[in-house]
Amino acid sequence: MMSCSWEAISKVLFRMNVIWRNSVSCLRIRKVPRRYQSGNHPVVPLGSRILTDPAKVFEHNMWDHMQWSDEEEAAARKKVEENSAVRVLLEEQVDQKTEQKLEELSWDHAKTSAANGFSRMHCPTMPEEKNYNKKRCGSSDGQRKAGSHFSNLDSKEHRKGPLKTELFPGSNATFRILEVGCGAGNSVFPILNTLQDAPESFLYCCDFASGAVELVKLHSSYRAAQCCAFVHDVCDEDLPFPFPDGILDVILLVFVLSSIHPDRMQGVINRLSNLLKPGGMLLFRDYGRYDKTQLRFKRGHCLSENFYVRGDGTRAYFFTKGEVHNMFCKAGLDEKQNLVDRRLQVNRKKQVKMHRVWVQGKFQKPLHLTQKTSKLVF
Repeated sequence: MMSCSWEAISKVLFRMNVIWRNSVSCLRIRKVPRRYQSGNHPVVPLGSRILTDPAKVFEHNMWDHMQWSDEEEAAARKKVEENSAVRVLLEEQVDQKTEQKLEELSWDHAKTSAANGFSRMHCPTMPEEKNYNKKRCGSSDGQRKAGSHFSNLDSKEHRKGPLKTELFPGSNATFRILEVGCGAGNSVFPILNTLQDAPESFLYCCDFASGAVELVKLHSSYRAAQCCAFVHDVCDEDLPFPFPDGILDVILLVFVLSSIHPDRMQGVINRLSNLLKPGGMLLFRDYGRYDKTQLRFKRGHCLSENFYVRGDGTRAYFFTKGEVHNMFCKAGLDEKQNLVDRRLQVNRKKQVKMHRVWVQGKFQKPLHLTQKTSKLVF
Protein backbone atom coordinates (compact mmCIF):
# COMPACT_ATOMS: atom_id res chain seq x y z
CA MET A 1 0.00 0.00 0.00
CA MET A 2 2.88 2.36 0.79
CA SER A 3 4.40 1.81 -2.67
CA CYS A 4 1.05 2.66 -4.23
CA SER A 5 0.88 5.87 -2.23
CA TRP A 6 4.33 7.02 -3.28
CA GLU A 7 3.50 6.16 -6.87
CA ALA A 8 0.53 8.49 -6.55
CA ILE A 9 2.59 11.29 -4.99
CA SER A 10 5.13 10.93 -7.80
CA LYS A 11 2.36 11.43 -10.34
CA VAL A 12 1.10 14.49 -8.48
CA LEU A 13 4.59 16.00 -8.31
CA PHE A 14 5.04 15.42 -12.01
CA ARG A 15 1.65 16.89 -12.82
CA MET A 16 2.36 20.00 -10.77
CA ASN A 17 5.60 20.54 -12.66
CA VAL A 18 3.64 20.27 -15.90
CA ILE A 19 1.31 22.98 -14.65
CA TRP A 20 4.21 25.22 -13.60
CA ARG A 21 6.03 24.58 -16.86
CA ASN A 22 4.76 23.06 -20.10
CA SER A 23 7.50 20.44 -20.08
CA VAL A 24 9.99 18.94 -17.65
CA SER A 25 13.12 17.28 -18.91
CA CYS A 26 16.70 16.60 -17.91
CA LEU A 27 19.26 19.38 -18.22
CA ARG A 28 22.83 18.73 -19.27
CA ILE A 29 24.56 21.35 -17.14
CA ARG A 30 28.02 20.78 -18.58
CA LYS A 31 26.92 21.98 -22.02
CA VAL A 32 25.58 25.32 -20.73
CA PRO A 33 27.89 28.36 -20.44
CA ARG A 34 28.16 29.43 -16.79
CA ARG A 35 26.96 32.99 -17.40
CA TYR A 36 23.55 31.73 -18.48
CA GLN A 37 22.89 29.11 -15.83
CA SER A 38 21.75 29.53 -12.25
CA GLY A 39 24.46 29.38 -9.60
CA ASN A 40 22.54 26.78 -7.56
CA HIS A 41 21.00 24.23 -9.87
CA PRO A 42 18.08 22.18 -8.54
CA VAL A 43 18.60 18.45 -8.23
CA VAL A 44 15.57 17.96 -10.48
CA PRO A 45 15.62 20.67 -13.16
CA LEU A 46 12.43 22.68 -13.55
CA GLY A 47 12.93 23.45 -17.23
CA SER A 48 15.26 22.86 -20.12
CA ARG A 49 15.10 25.97 -22.30
CA ILE A 50 18.55 27.42 -21.78
CA LEU A 51 19.77 30.63 -23.34
CA THR A 52 23.19 29.85 -24.82
CA ASP A 53 23.30 32.67 -27.37
CA PRO A 54 22.26 36.16 -26.14
CA ALA A 55 21.46 37.14 -29.72
CA LYS A 56 18.56 34.64 -29.68
CA VAL A 57 16.95 35.93 -26.49
CA PHE A 58 13.78 37.07 -28.29
CA GLU A 59 13.17 33.75 -30.03
CA HIS A 60 11.17 32.39 -27.07
CA ASN A 61 8.94 33.81 -24.34
CA MET A 62 10.81 32.25 -21.41
CA TRP A 63 14.33 31.05 -20.58
CA ASP A 64 15.20 28.80 -17.64
CA HIS A 65 17.95 28.85 -15.00
CA MET A 66 19.11 32.42 -15.52
CA GLN A 67 21.92 33.80 -13.40
CA TRP A 68 21.87 37.50 -12.67
CA SER A 69 24.89 39.69 -13.15
CA ASP A 70 26.07 41.86 -10.25
CA GLU A 71 24.76 44.89 -12.10
CA GLU A 72 21.30 43.38 -12.55
CA GLU A 73 21.02 42.43 -8.89
CA ALA A 74 22.20 45.87 -7.77
CA ALA A 75 19.60 47.52 -10.04
CA ALA A 76 16.86 45.31 -8.60
CA ARG A 77 17.91 46.12 -5.05
CA LYS A 78 17.88 49.83 -5.82
CA LYS A 79 14.41 49.58 -7.36
CA VAL A 80 13.06 47.89 -4.22
CA GLU A 81 14.64 50.53 -2.01
CA GLU A 82 12.90 53.19 -4.09
CA ASN A 83 9.43 51.65 -4.18
CA SER A 84 9.49 50.82 -0.47
CA ALA A 85 10.74 54.23 0.68
CA VAL A 86 7.16 55.41 1.17
CA ARG A 87 5.06 53.07 3.34
CA VAL A 88 1.28 52.86 3.47
CA LEU A 89 0.15 54.45 6.71
CA LEU A 90 -1.49 52.06 9.16
CA GLU A 91 -4.71 54.07 9.26
CA GLU A 92 -4.90 53.99 5.46
CA GLN A 93 -4.63 50.21 5.19
CA VAL A 94 -7.93 48.57 4.26
CA ASP A 95 -9.32 46.38 7.02
CA GLN A 96 -9.86 42.69 6.32
CA LYS A 97 -13.67 42.82 6.39
CA THR A 98 -13.75 45.49 3.68
CA GLU A 99 -11.21 43.56 1.59
CA GLN A 100 -13.22 40.36 1.97
CA LYS A 101 -16.39 42.04 0.68
CA LEU A 102 -14.51 43.39 -2.33
CA GLU A 103 -13.09 39.97 -3.12
CA GLU A 104 -16.45 38.27 -2.83
CA LEU A 105 -17.82 40.77 -5.35
CA SER A 106 -14.90 39.98 -7.63
CA TRP A 107 -15.68 36.27 -7.42
CA ASP A 108 -19.34 36.94 -8.20
CA HIS A 109 -18.13 38.61 -11.38
CA ALA A 110 -15.87 35.62 -12.10
CA LYS A 111 -18.84 33.31 -11.66
CA THR A 112 -20.83 35.34 -14.19
CA SER A 113 -17.90 35.12 -16.63
CA ALA A 114 -17.86 31.36 -16.14
CA ALA A 115 -21.50 31.13 -17.09
CA ASN A 116 -20.69 33.05 -20.27
CA GLY A 117 -18.03 30.60 -21.38
CA PHE A 118 -15.13 31.02 -18.97
CA SER A 119 -12.86 27.96 -19.28
CA ARG A 120 -12.03 26.55 -15.88
CA MET A 121 -9.93 23.78 -17.40
CA HIS A 122 -7.28 26.24 -18.54
CA CYS A 123 -3.86 25.50 -17.01
CA PRO A 124 -1.72 28.66 -17.26
CA THR A 125 1.95 28.60 -18.16
CA MET A 126 2.69 31.19 -15.49
CA PRO A 127 2.16 29.47 -12.14
CA GLU A 128 0.90 32.43 -10.19
CA GLU A 129 -1.93 33.06 -12.68
CA LYS A 130 -3.97 30.33 -11.05
CA ASN A 131 -3.88 32.52 -7.95
CA TYR A 132 -6.49 34.88 -9.46
CA ASN A 133 -5.32 37.27 -6.74
CA LYS A 134 -7.78 35.62 -4.36
CA LYS A 135 -5.61 33.43 -2.16
CA ARG A 136 -5.67 35.57 0.91
CA CYS A 137 -6.76 35.27 4.50
CA GLY A 138 -9.79 36.94 6.03
CA SER A 139 -13.10 36.03 7.61
CA SER A 140 -16.61 35.56 6.27
CA ASP A 141 -19.86 33.85 7.07
CA GLY A 142 -19.04 31.27 4.43
CA GLN A 143 -15.78 30.41 6.11
CA ARG A 144 -17.28 30.24 9.56
CA LYS A 145 -19.84 27.75 8.24
CA ALA A 146 -17.38 25.56 6.39
CA GLY A 147 -18.76 22.46 8.06
CA SER A 148 -22.21 23.14 6.63
CA HIS A 149 -20.99 22.12 3.17
CA PHE A 150 -21.18 18.52 4.32
CA SER A 151 -24.68 17.20 4.92
CA ASN A 152 -23.50 14.58 7.41
CA LEU A 153 -21.70 17.09 9.67
CA ASP A 154 -23.29 19.22 12.36
CA SER A 155 -21.56 22.60 12.43
CA LYS A 156 -21.75 22.92 16.23
CA GLU A 157 -20.19 19.51 16.78
CA HIS A 158 -17.65 20.36 14.10
CA ARG A 159 -16.61 23.37 16.20
CA LYS A 160 -16.33 21.44 19.45
CA GLY A 161 -13.47 19.12 18.61
CA PRO A 162 -11.98 16.45 16.32
CA LEU A 163 -14.32 14.75 13.89
CA LYS A 164 -15.32 11.17 14.37
CA THR A 165 -13.43 8.86 12.05
CA GLU A 166 -16.56 7.57 10.33
CA LEU A 167 -17.86 11.08 9.61
CA PHE A 168 -15.17 13.06 7.85
CA PRO A 169 -14.96 13.09 4.02
CA GLY A 170 -12.26 10.80 2.65
CA SER A 171 -12.11 8.73 5.83
CA ASN A 172 -11.79 5.50 3.81
CA ALA A 173 -8.91 6.79 1.68
CA THR A 174 -5.34 5.65 2.22
CA PHE A 175 -3.69 8.54 0.36
CA ARG A 176 -4.87 12.11 0.92
CA ILE A 177 -3.90 15.46 -0.65
CA LEU A 178 -4.86 19.00 0.36
CA GLU A 179 -4.51 22.03 -1.90
CA VAL A 180 -4.63 25.28 0.05
CA GLY A 181 -5.95 28.19 -2.00
CA CYS A 182 -7.44 26.17 -4.85
CA GLY A 183 -8.96 29.14 -6.66
CA ALA A 184 -11.25 28.03 -9.50
CA GLY A 185 -9.59 24.61 -9.68
CA ASN A 186 -6.80 24.98 -12.22
CA SER A 187 -4.76 22.45 -10.26
CA VAL A 188 -7.66 20.51 -8.75
CA PHE A 189 -8.91 18.94 -11.95
CA PRO A 190 -5.55 17.91 -13.43
CA ILE A 191 -4.78 16.25 -10.09
CA LEU A 192 -8.18 14.54 -10.02
CA ASN A 193 -7.51 13.32 -13.54
CA THR A 194 -4.18 11.90 -12.36
CA LEU A 195 -5.83 10.19 -9.40
CA GLN A 196 -8.82 8.74 -11.25
CA ASP A 197 -7.14 5.33 -11.48
CA ALA A 198 -6.30 5.41 -7.77
CA PRO A 199 -9.65 4.97 -5.97
CA GLU A 200 -7.89 4.79 -2.61
CA SER A 201 -6.83 8.45 -3.02
CA PHE A 202 -8.75 11.56 -1.94
CA LEU A 203 -8.25 15.26 -2.68
CA TYR A 204 -9.23 18.10 -0.35
CA CYS A 205 -9.16 21.66 -1.68
CA CYS A 206 -10.03 24.91 0.04
CA ASP A 207 -10.09 28.61 -0.68
CA PHE A 208 -10.83 31.81 1.20
CA ALA A 209 -13.38 32.91 -1.44
CA SER A 210 -16.71 31.09 -1.37
CA GLY A 211 -17.26 32.00 -5.03
CA ALA A 212 -14.08 30.16 -6.00
CA VAL A 213 -15.14 27.03 -4.12
CA GLU A 214 -18.56 27.16 -5.76
CA LEU A 215 -16.91 27.23 -9.19
CA VAL A 216 -14.95 24.10 -8.30
CA LYS A 217 -18.06 22.29 -7.15
CA LEU A 218 -20.00 23.25 -10.27
CA HIS A 219 -17.31 21.95 -12.61
CA SER A 220 -18.30 18.90 -14.65
CA SER A 221 -15.14 17.05 -13.55
CA TYR A 222 -15.79 17.51 -9.82
CA ARG A 223 -16.27 14.14 -8.12
CA ALA A 224 -17.58 14.31 -4.55
CA ALA A 225 -16.61 10.68 -4.07
CA GLN A 226 -12.94 11.57 -4.46
CA CYS A 227 -12.80 15.32 -3.76
CA CYS A 228 -13.97 17.67 -1.02
CA ALA A 229 -13.95 21.41 -1.79
CA PHE A 230 -14.65 23.74 1.13
CA VAL A 231 -14.35 27.37 2.19
CA HIS A 232 -11.61 27.97 4.72
CA ASP A 233 -9.53 30.78 6.19
CA VAL A 234 -6.11 29.36 7.01
CA CYS A 235 -5.39 32.37 9.24
CA ASP A 236 -8.26 31.50 11.58
CA GLU A 237 -6.64 29.30 14.22
CA ASP A 238 -10.03 28.44 15.75
CA LEU A 239 -11.58 27.24 12.49
CA PRO A 240 -11.13 23.46 12.17
CA PHE A 241 -10.61 21.57 8.95
CA PRO A 242 -13.28 18.99 7.97
CA PHE A 243 -10.85 16.18 8.78
CA PRO A 244 -8.57 15.24 11.71
CA ASP A 245 -4.93 16.24 12.14
CA GLY A 246 -2.16 13.92 11.02
CA ILE A 247 -3.86 12.26 8.05
CA LEU A 248 -2.49 14.07 4.98
CA ASP A 249 0.18 12.66 2.68
CA VAL A 250 0.65 15.82 0.59
CA ILE A 251 -0.16 19.52 1.02
CA LEU A 252 0.11 21.95 -1.89
CA LEU A 253 0.87 25.54 -0.85
CA VAL A 254 1.34 27.33 -4.16
CA PHE A 255 1.27 31.16 -4.34
CA VAL A 256 -0.74 31.38 -1.13
CA LEU A 257 1.65 32.23 1.69
CA SER A 258 2.80 35.46 0.00
CA SER A 259 -0.74 36.89 0.28
CA ILE A 260 -0.77 36.47 4.08
CA HIS A 261 0.56 39.05 6.52
CA PRO A 262 4.13 38.14 7.57
CA ASP A 263 3.11 38.09 11.25
CA ARG A 264 0.64 35.28 10.50
CA MET A 265 2.72 33.14 8.18
CA GLN A 266 4.37 31.01 10.87
CA GLY A 267 1.04 30.19 12.47
CA VAL A 268 -0.36 29.05 9.12
CA ILE A 269 2.63 26.80 8.46
CA ASN A 270 2.45 25.35 11.96
CA ARG A 271 -1.21 24.49 11.46
CA LEU A 272 -0.57 22.84 8.11
CA SER A 273 2.33 20.88 9.56
CA ASN A 274 -0.03 19.39 12.13
CA LEU A 275 -2.24 18.09 9.32
CA LEU A 276 0.55 15.98 7.80
CA LYS A 277 1.09 12.37 8.78
CA PRO A 278 4.67 11.26 9.59
CA GLY A 279 6.50 11.15 6.27
CA GLY A 280 3.97 13.48 4.65
CA MET A 281 5.22 16.17 2.26
CA LEU A 282 4.40 19.86 1.89
CA LEU A 283 5.06 21.29 -1.58
CA PHE A 284 5.70 25.04 -1.64
CA ARG A 285 6.08 27.58 -4.44
CA ASP A 286 5.80 31.36 -4.24
CA TYR A 287 7.32 34.72 -5.17
CA GLY A 288 11.06 35.18 -4.72
CA ARG A 289 12.92 38.35 -3.74
CA TYR A 290 13.35 40.81 -6.64
CA ASP A 291 10.82 39.10 -8.89
CA LYS A 292 9.60 41.48 -11.57
CA THR A 293 6.26 41.72 -9.76
CA GLN A 294 8.05 43.31 -6.80
CA LEU A 295 10.07 45.63 -9.00
CA ARG A 296 6.96 46.93 -10.79
CA PHE A 297 5.28 48.24 -7.64
CA LYS A 298 5.06 52.02 -7.44
CA ARG A 299 5.77 54.12 -4.38
CA GLY A 300 2.98 54.12 -1.85
CA HIS A 301 2.14 50.41 -2.16
CA CYS A 302 4.62 49.05 0.40
CA LEU A 303 3.07 47.90 3.68
CA SER A 304 6.27 46.67 5.30
CA GLU A 305 9.62 45.28 4.23
CA ASN A 306 9.12 43.21 1.03
CA PHE A 307 5.33 43.20 1.61
CA TYR A 308 3.09 45.15 -0.78
CA VAL A 309 -0.56 45.86 -1.50
CA ARG A 310 -1.97 45.88 -5.03
CA GLY A 311 -4.55 48.29 -6.35
CA ASP A 312 -7.32 45.74 -5.75
CA GLY A 313 -6.36 45.34 -2.09
CA THR A 314 -4.65 41.95 -2.43
CA ARG A 315 -1.16 41.60 -1.00
CA ALA A 316 2.15 40.03 -1.95
CA TYR A 317 5.29 39.13 -0.03
CA PHE A 318 8.59 38.23 -1.69
CA PHE A 319 10.65 35.48 -0.05
CA THR A 320 14.28 34.44 0.19
CA LYS A 321 15.40 30.82 0.51
CA GLY A 322 16.55 31.46 4.06
CA GLU A 323 13.17 32.82 5.14
CA VAL A 324 11.37 29.84 3.63
CA HIS A 325 13.78 27.39 5.27
CA ASN A 326 13.42 28.97 8.69
CA MET A 327 9.63 29.03 8.70
CA PHE A 328 9.19 25.40 7.72
CA CYS A 329 12.01 24.32 10.02
CA LYS A 330 10.31 26.03 12.97
CA ALA A 331 7.15 24.09 12.10
CA GLY A 332 9.03 20.83 12.61
CA LEU A 333 9.47 19.89 8.94
CA ASP A 334 12.64 18.66 7.26
CA GLU A 335 13.86 20.39 4.11
CA LYS A 336 14.10 18.05 1.14
CA GLN A 337 14.31 20.75 -1.53
CA ASN A 338 14.61 24.52 -1.35
CA LEU A 339 15.67 26.35 -4.49
CA VAL A 340 15.38 29.67 -6.27
CA ASP A 341 13.89 29.31 -9.73
CA ARG A 342 15.21 32.18 -11.85
CA ARG A 343 13.84 32.66 -15.34
CA LEU A 344 13.92 35.32 -18.02
CA GLN A 345 10.52 36.28 -19.38
CA VAL A 346 10.51 37.99 -22.75
CA ASN A 347 7.99 40.22 -24.49
CA ARG A 348 9.02 39.66 -28.07
CA LYS A 349 6.67 42.30 -29.48
CA LYS A 350 7.96 45.08 -27.23
CA GLN A 351 11.50 43.65 -27.07
CA VAL A 352 11.42 43.74 -23.27
CA LYS A 353 13.22 41.34 -20.88
CA MET A 354 11.90 40.68 -17.36
CA HIS A 355 13.44 38.55 -14.62
CA ARG A 356 11.10 36.13 -12.82
CA VAL A 357 12.12 34.77 -9.43
CA TRP A 358 10.26 32.05 -7.55
CA VAL A 359 11.12 29.97 -4.51
CA GLN A 360 10.18 26.30 -4.57
CA GLY A 361 10.55 23.74 -1.83
CA LYS A 362 9.60 20.31 -0.53
CA PHE A 363 9.35 19.86 3.23
CA GLN A 364 8.69 16.55 4.95
CA LYS A 365 7.28 15.72 8.35
CA PRO A 366 9.77 13.49 10.20
CA LEU A 367 8.92 9.81 10.38
CA HIS A 368 9.89 9.85 14.05
CA LEU A 369 9.23 12.61 16.55
CA THR A 370 12.80 12.33 17.82
CA GLN A 371 14.21 13.07 14.36
CA LYS A 372 15.96 16.46 14.33
CA THR A 373 15.05 19.10 11.78
CA SER A 374 17.53 21.20 9.84
CA LYS A 375 19.31 24.13 11.45
CA LEU A 376 18.01 27.65 10.99
CA VAL A 377 19.50 29.75 8.21
CA PHE A 378 20.24 33.40 8.78
